[in-house]
Amino acid sequence: MKLNELSPAAGSTHVYKRKGRGNGSGNGKTAGRGQKGQKSRSGGGVRVGFEGGQMPLARRVPKRGFHNIFAKPLTAVNVAALNRYADGDVITAEKLLADGVLSKCEYGVKILGNGQLSKKLTVQASAFSESAKQKIEAAGGKAEVV
Repeated sequence: MKLNELSPAAGSTHVYKRKGRGNGSGNGKTAGRGQKGQKSRSGGGVRVGFEGGQMPLARRVPKRGFHNIFAKPLTAVNVAALNRYADGDVITAEKLLADGVLSKCEYGVKILGNGQLSKKLTVQASAFSESAKQKIEAAGGKAEVV
């Protein structure tokens, strides 16, 4: 088999039907939009979430709590993931990204306390949970907030 012999599985692709290109095409004249009405006109239609004048779902459901749109969520890493490093290493967000522990880190790293830590490490992060700080210090390391 060669690259030029590849083709999609039968029935998995469809030929696009060109709209409004004459009656012979089967999709001419009104181009599948029907006769009259708001949705038949150019530029016609309703906005997203509009329910014909009925109270929209987004306004019917009760609202609770507060969502801070300016929040900068931290990326979480458990102490168990830090066991891969050698004793005495300094762990930073850049090092975690370079080693593939994190795939992305927009606003900073928070170290969480899930798992055990057996290495003496200096961890530099934006935030630590109490249990993570205790585990790092119990192993002889340092938890530094940067």
